[in-house]
Amino acid sequence: MMIQAEGMKRYTPEEYLEQEVQSIERNEYINGEVITMTGGMPNHNLIISNLNALLNFALKRQPYFVFVSDQRVWIPERKIYTYPDIFVVEGELLFQEGRRDTVINPVMVGEVLSRSTQGYDRGEKFQAYRTISGFREYVLIDQYSMLVEHFYRRESEQWIFMEYNQPEDVIRFHGVGCEVLLEDLYDKVVFESVRSDR
Repeated sequence: MMIQAEGMKRYTPEEYLEQEVQSIERNEYINGEVITMTGGMPNHNLIISNLNALLNFALKRQPYFVFVSDQRVWIPERKIYTYPDIFVVEGELLFQEGRRDTVINPVMVGEVLSRSTQGYDRGEKFQAYRTISGFREYVLIDQYSMLVEHFYRRESEQWIFMEYNQPEDVIRFHGVGCEVLLEDLYDKVVFESVRSDR
Protein backbone atom coordinates (compact mmCIF):
# COMPACT_ATOMS: atom_id res chain seq x y z
CA MET A 1 0.00 0.00 0.00
CA MET A 2 1.10 3.56 -0.69
CA ILE A 3 0.40 6.80 1.14
CA GLN A 4 0.99 10.05 -0.71
CA ALA A 5 2.18 12.88 1.48
CA GLU A 6 0.22 16.13 1.55
CA GLY A 7 1.75 19.17 -0.12
CA MET A 8 3.88 16.90 -2.30
CA LYS A 9 7.41 18.23 -2.80
CA ARG A 10 9.32 17.07 -5.87
CA TYR A 11 12.71 15.44 -5.33
CA THR A 12 15.63 14.57 -7.55
CA PRO A 13 16.69 10.91 -7.58
CA GLU A 14 19.80 11.91 -5.63
CA GLU A 15 17.75 13.63 -2.92
CA TYR A 16 15.45 10.63 -2.67
CA LEU A 17 18.33 8.16 -2.31
CA GLU A 18 20.03 10.31 0.33
CA GLN A 19 16.82 10.37 2.39
CA GLU A 20 16.00 6.71 1.75
CA VAL A 21 19.31 5.50 3.18
CA GLN A 22 18.43 7.23 6.47
CA SER A 23 14.72 6.40 6.50
CA ILE A 24 13.19 3.77 8.79
CA GLU A 25 10.29 3.45 6.33
CA ARG A 26 10.39 2.29 2.74
CA ASN A 27 9.47 4.93 0.19
CA GLU A 28 8.90 4.61 -3.53
CA TYR A 29 10.04 7.28 -5.93
CA ILE A 30 7.91 8.03 -8.99
CA ASN A 31 9.32 10.72 -11.27
CA GLY A 32 10.00 13.23 -8.49
CA GLU A 33 7.35 12.19 -5.99
CA VAL A 34 8.22 10.23 -2.83
CA ILE A 35 5.48 7.90 -1.62
CA THR A 36 5.60 6.07 1.71
CA MET A 37 4.94 2.33 1.60
CA THR A 38 2.72 1.13 4.43
CA GLY A 39 2.80 -2.29 6.04
CA GLY A 40 0.93 -5.18 4.47
CA MET A 41 -1.94 -7.25 5.82
CA PRO A 42 -1.29 -10.84 7.05
CA ASN A 43 -2.53 -12.40 3.78
CA HIS A 44 -0.19 -10.14 1.82
CA ASN A 45 2.80 -11.23 3.90
CA LEU A 46 1.86 -14.92 3.88
CA ILE A 47 1.58 -14.97 0.09
CA ILE A 48 4.96 -13.29 -0.37
CA SER A 49 6.52 -15.67 2.15
CA ASN A 50 5.02 -18.69 0.41
CA LEU A 51 6.12 -17.59 -3.06
CA ASN A 52 9.61 -16.77 -1.82
CA ALA A 53 9.97 -20.24 -0.29
CA LEU A 54 8.58 -21.99 -3.37
CA LEU A 55 10.79 -20.10 -5.81
CA ASN A 56 13.94 -20.45 -3.71
CA PHE A 57 13.39 -24.20 -3.43
CA ALA A 58 12.58 -24.64 -7.12
CA LEU A 59 15.54 -22.53 -8.24
CA LYS A 60 18.17 -23.78 -5.79
CA ARG A 61 21.61 -24.31 -7.32
CA GLN A 62 20.44 -22.49 -10.44
CA PRO A 63 21.66 -19.05 -11.61
CA TYR A 64 18.79 -17.07 -10.08
CA PHE A 65 18.42 -14.69 -7.14
CA VAL A 66 15.04 -14.23 -5.42
CA PHE A 67 14.38 -11.00 -3.49
CA VAL A 68 11.43 -9.83 -1.42
CA SER A 69 10.01 -6.44 -0.37
CA ASP A 70 13.11 -4.66 0.97
CA GLN A 71 15.25 -4.77 -2.16
CA ARG A 72 15.03 -1.63 -4.27
CA VAL A 73 14.76 -1.66 -8.07
CA TRP A 74 15.50 1.31 -10.38
CA ILE A 75 13.51 1.76 -13.61
CA PRO A 76 15.49 4.51 -15.35
CA GLU A 77 13.23 5.10 -18.35
CA ARG A 78 10.32 6.03 -16.05
CA LYS A 79 12.42 7.48 -13.19
CA ILE A 80 10.94 5.06 -10.67
CA TYR A 81 12.53 3.51 -7.59
CA THR A 82 10.32 0.72 -6.32
CA TYR A 83 10.30 -2.20 -3.90
CA PRO A 84 8.58 -5.12 -5.66
CA ASP A 85 6.88 -7.62 -3.36
CA ILE A 86 9.07 -10.30 -4.93
CA PHE A 87 11.37 -10.44 -7.93
CA VAL A 88 13.89 -12.70 -9.61
CA VAL A 89 17.22 -11.86 -11.23
CA GLU A 90 18.88 -14.29 -13.62
CA GLY A 91 22.65 -14.56 -13.66
CA GLU A 92 24.70 -11.60 -12.50
CA LEU A 93 23.18 -8.92 -10.29
CA LEU A 94 23.37 -5.57 -12.05
CA PHE A 95 23.20 -2.40 -9.98
CA GLN A 96 22.42 1.21 -10.69
CA GLU A 97 25.65 3.00 -11.53
CA GLY A 98 27.50 4.08 -8.39
CA ARG A 99 25.31 2.02 -6.02
CA ARG A 100 25.31 -1.47 -4.51
CA ASP A 101 21.79 -1.34 -3.04
CA THR A 102 19.64 -0.81 -6.14
CA VAL A 103 19.09 -3.58 -8.69
CA ILE A 104 18.29 -2.84 -12.35
CA ASN A 105 17.80 -6.26 -13.97
CA PRO A 106 14.76 -8.21 -12.69
CA VAL A 107 13.47 -10.80 -15.17
CA MET A 108 10.33 -11.60 -13.15
CA VAL A 109 8.28 -9.53 -10.71
CA GLY A 110 5.38 -10.53 -8.47
CA GLU A 111 3.06 -8.05 -6.78
CA VAL A 112 0.38 -8.89 -4.20
CA LEU A 113 -2.62 -6.70 -4.94
CA SER A 114 -4.28 -4.47 -2.38
CA ARG A 115 -7.29 -2.25 -2.90
CA SER A 116 -5.16 0.88 -2.83
CA THR A 117 -2.49 -0.27 -5.32
CA GLN A 118 -4.16 -2.70 -7.72
CA GLY A 119 -4.88 -0.08 -10.39
CA TYR A 120 -1.29 1.17 -10.33
CA ASP A 121 0.14 -2.38 -10.26
CA ARG A 122 -1.93 -3.43 -13.28
CA GLY A 123 -1.37 -0.25 -15.26
CA GLU A 124 1.44 2.25 -14.90
CA LYS A 125 3.71 -0.03 -12.86
CA PHE A 126 3.44 -2.89 -15.36
CA GLN A 127 4.16 -0.44 -18.18
CA ALA A 128 7.24 0.74 -16.31
CA TYR A 129 8.54 -2.79 -15.68
CA ARG A 130 8.20 -3.55 -19.39
CA THR A 131 10.81 -0.87 -20.16
CA ILE A 132 13.46 -2.96 -18.35
CA SER A 133 15.67 -4.86 -20.74
CA GLY A 134 15.28 -8.61 -20.16
CA PHE A 135 12.07 -8.30 -18.11
CA ARG A 136 9.79 -11.13 -19.20
CA GLU A 137 7.31 -12.16 -16.49
CA TYR A 138 4.78 -10.38 -14.27
CA VAL A 139 2.58 -11.99 -11.64
CA LEU A 140 -0.34 -10.25 -9.91
CA ILE A 141 -1.65 -12.11 -6.87
CA ASP A 142 -5.00 -11.37 -5.23
CA GLN A 143 -4.95 -11.46 -1.43
CA TYR A 144 -8.75 -11.52 -1.05
CA SER A 145 -9.50 -14.59 -3.16
CA MET A 146 -7.59 -17.36 -4.90
CA LEU A 147 -6.71 -15.58 -8.12
CA VAL A 148 -3.45 -15.05 -9.98
CA GLU A 149 -3.03 -13.01 -13.16
CA HIS A 150 0.12 -14.06 -14.96
CA PHE A 151 1.75 -12.27 -17.89
CA TYR A 152 4.81 -13.57 -19.71
CA ARG A 153 6.66 -12.36 -22.75
CA ARG A 154 6.73 -14.84 -25.59
CA GLU A 155 8.44 -12.64 -28.16
CA SER A 156 9.90 -9.16 -27.99
CA GLU A 157 6.52 -7.37 -28.09
CA GLN A 158 4.04 -10.20 -27.44
CA TRP A 159 2.72 -10.80 -23.92
CA ILE A 160 0.64 -13.87 -23.03
CA PHE A 161 -1.96 -13.67 -20.25
CA MET A 162 -2.97 -16.61 -18.04
CA GLU A 163 -5.40 -16.66 -15.12
CA TYR A 164 -5.40 -19.18 -12.28
CA ASN A 165 -8.20 -19.57 -9.74
CA GLN A 166 -8.46 -23.25 -8.77
CA PRO A 167 -6.37 -24.91 -6.00
CA GLU A 168 -5.10 -27.56 -8.42
CA ASP A 169 -3.96 -24.99 -11.02
CA VAL A 170 -0.25 -25.00 -11.77
CA ILE A 171 1.45 -21.68 -12.49
CA ARG A 172 4.22 -22.22 -15.02
CA PHE A 173 6.85 -19.53 -14.71
CA HIS A 174 8.24 -19.66 -18.24
CA GLY A 175 10.92 -17.05 -17.66
CA VAL A 176 12.65 -18.95 -14.85
CA GLY A 177 11.64 -22.51 -15.73
CA CYS A 178 9.70 -23.65 -12.68
CA GLU A 179 6.14 -24.38 -11.55
CA VAL A 180 4.07 -23.54 -8.46
CA LEU A 181 0.81 -25.12 -7.36
CA LEU A 182 -1.81 -22.48 -6.59
CA GLU A 183 -2.86 -24.10 -3.31
CA ASP A 184 0.79 -23.99 -2.18
CA LEU A 185 1.00 -20.29 -3.01
CA TYR A 186 -2.09 -19.69 -0.83
CA ASP A 187 -1.08 -22.08 1.98
CA LYS A 188 -2.49 -20.87 5.35
CA VAL A 189 -4.12 -17.82 3.72
CA VAL A 190 -7.61 -17.17 5.15
CA PHE A 191 -10.04 -15.22 3.00
CA GLU A 192 -12.51 -12.93 4.72
CA SER A 193 -15.88 -11.96 3.28
CA VAL A 194 -15.31 -8.29 4.14
CA ARG A 195 -12.18 -6.45 3.08
CA SER A 196 -10.76 -4.53 5.99
CA ASP A 197 -7.60 -2.89 4.63
CA ARG A 198 -7.37 0.51 3.02
